[in-house]
Amino acid sequence: MATVDQLREILIKKLPNSVIDYCVELWQKEPFSFKTTRSRKSKLGDFRYRRDRSTQTITINADLNPYQFLVTYLHEVAHLHSFIRFGWDVQPHGKEWKSTFQGLVYPILTEKYLPLDLIIPLRKHMINPKASSSTDLFLMKEISKYDRLDLEDTLQFLSDLKPGERFLLSNRKFEKLETRRTRVLCLEVQTGEKFLIAQMAKVKPT
Repeated sequence: MATVDQLREILIKKLPNSVIDYCVELWQKEPFSFKTTRSRKSKLGDFRYRRDRSTQTITINADLNPYQFLVTYLHEVAHLHSFIRFGWDVQPHGKEWKSTFQGLVYPILTEKYLPLDLIIPLRKHMINPKASSSTDLFLMKEISKYDRLDLEDTLQFLSDLKPGERFLLSNRKFEKLETRRTRVLCLEVQTGEKFLIAQMAKVKPT
């Protein structure tokens, strides 16, 4: 398990300075093993519980921007705290986790810690937090403003394209058809097959 100094060294590189002390304090209350990983398409981070270990593990994708990293960090720490408080048989994203997550986020919903353009969507998101923040289009759009411009300046959210527009995703060309709740029906140009793609997918218009 990392020491507090090792954890702080990681967080200094990944988080806004304003929240580092708060995030370190959370670790000091309930220590855990922590590391960053390569980008994973299926998740931004995870909490790993093993009954045979007294110290649990949290991992977060290393390529997240500072504010997405923060939200993911608090999301995963909330798993640890809720399991410790309520027991290991609760639902991973049930009411116990939601109330714990809210309790961790509410103290930093001020301009002392966050820019105003993130406080508003994050406050709305925390009314009923979902299993993944990436399903909240409003929040993700605001957080994405803090992505590295050299990586994101040619990409757009699929939700921002108009029906009929074409785009590249994973080196495959699609045409946007219609939006269905949180996903968009798209036509793969080469095969003629239709797929449902998340609205917040980052795509390259063609």
